[in-house]
Amino acid sequence: MSIESSTANIEYEQQLTELTRTWHKTIPVSEFMQIAPVVFDGESLVVSAPLSPNINLHNTMFAGSIYTLATLTGWGMVWLQQSLAKVEGDIVLADGKIRYLAPIDANPVAKTEWQDVDLSVLKRGKRVRIPLMVELWCGDKKCAIFEGRFISLPTSKV
Repeated sequence: MSIESSTANIEYEQQLTELTRTWHKTIPVSEFMQIAPVVFDGESLVVSAPLSPNINLHNTMFAGSIYTLATLTGWGMVWLQQSLAKVEGDIVLADGKIRYLAPIDANPVAKTEWQDVDLSVLKRGKRVRIPLMVELWCGDKKCAIFEGRFISLPTSKV
C-alpha cells in the first residue's frame, strides 16, 4: 500500500466518523435506526442499519426505514463529496422514488456510486443537482432500488 492510499484511507475513515456525527446531530432518526457508514473509497459508499430497530410486524424491515436508509446513503455521498471538494452546501432531497423488490429479512446494506458532478459551482453561489441511485442488498439479494435527485444549495455566509 502506498503512502498516498494509506493517507486517503485515514482521511476517508475520519470523514465517515464525521458523517455519523452529522447524521446523529442533524437527523435524529438516523441514530435510533443505528444507520452507520461502513465503507467509503472516494467513489462508492456502503451504509448499513441493523434489522432489529427497523423491524415491522412481518419480521422484515419497515418500508419507511428502507426509504430512510436509502435517502441517507445518497445524502451522505453528497456530503462526503462536498467534503472532498472542500465546498459547502445545504443538501436536500428534491425528488426520490423507490422500488421494493424483495423483503429485507436480515441486516441490509445500501450502496451508491458517485456520478461525476461538478460541485465547484457552489463556490460561485450556484446550486447543484445530483442524481444518485442507491441499491439495498440483503446478502446477495437486491431488495430495493432508490433513485434520488439531491440538490445542494450554496450556503450563505452572514
